[in-house]
Amino acid sequence: MAERKKHLYGPVPSRRLGRSLGVDIVPFKVCSLDCVYCQLGRTLQKTTERKDYVPIESVLAEFKQALAEGVEADFISVAGSGEPTLHARLGELIGGIKQITNIPVGILTNGTLLFRADVRQDCARADVVMPSLDAADEATFRRINCPCQGISIEKVISGLCAFRDEFAGRIWLEVFFIEGMNTGRGQVTAIKEAIEQIRPDKVQLNTAVRPTADPNVRRLDTETLHEIAALLGPHCDVIADPSASRRGALTDTEPGDTQQAVTEASATTQALLSMLKRRPCSLNDIRAGMGLSLGDTLKHIGDLQSQGLIRAEQRGAVTFYKALP
Repeated sequence: MAERKKHLYGPVPSRRLGRSLGVDIVPFKVCSLDCVYCQLGRTLQKTTERKDYVPIESVLAEFKQALAEGVEADFISVAGSGEPTLHARLGELIGGIKQITNIPVGILTNGTLLFRADVRQDCARADVVMPSLDAADEATFRRINCPCQGISIEKVISGLCAFRDEFAGRIWLEVFFIEGMNTGRGQVTAIKEAIEQIRPDKVQLNTAVRPTADPNVRRLDTETLHEIAALLGPHCDVIADPSASRRGALTDTEPGDTQQAVTEASATTQALLSMLKRRPCSLNDIRAGMGLSLGDTLKHIGDLQSQGLIRAEQRGAVTFYKALP
């Protein structure tokens, strides 16, 4: 049986990265923001202090083991359950990963620390950096992102601009739209002006498809997202897709091996729990990410529910499974 991973999860299906093998290097919900739309819930420790939160030697050892076990991925994504740029050895970690594999490395970050030269230097070792920008005025920024003391929207935008000037790789800027919070004409115009300053390679629009920290967060309809995308410019795409989690036949055409060893089943259940701790997933997300049949997926979900480790949450017509704290 493969040893349980502490810092890796997935691969998970990602509309932005394909099959993404996640690397988690910051404890659960340690972040510089407390975004109302976060799929993992409210921030438990809001900070801008960079520290060695987890030993990168352990992370790299797990990564080598995963590759030896035959894990395949289109991207390595440094993300997980907290803000990854808070790890003081982020650059060393990316360098270590690149010595092991040619799989491209992406960083999912809120972008709040890019005003710091050391953070920009670390992030520049990645192939793709995916920061977020949900507002371009201070009032909206504070309402949606609830930043740590000392973080302003001016710092965020100036940091993104400085990073663009220094970084030769790809920047994919995500903007998360919430009905009634950042969708006013003036707010969208301000975001457009900020994008023109930042000059990302792509702008990717998202909205609340999955369960959110604040249950009152309202998803923006797809038609309006496409209208905003057209306004923001030619390199802007809508990545939110409420129907994506329902795609694919739900017939169980590949029944699981009834003689599968108990230890192997347990390992798969633990891998699923590890994934759900970092990201709420639908039934088809789990099947696609873990390569399971419908029957095996339901079995592992049932095992975790019976142990009180996960719960089901409805978002529109889709059921998502989420690990309990």
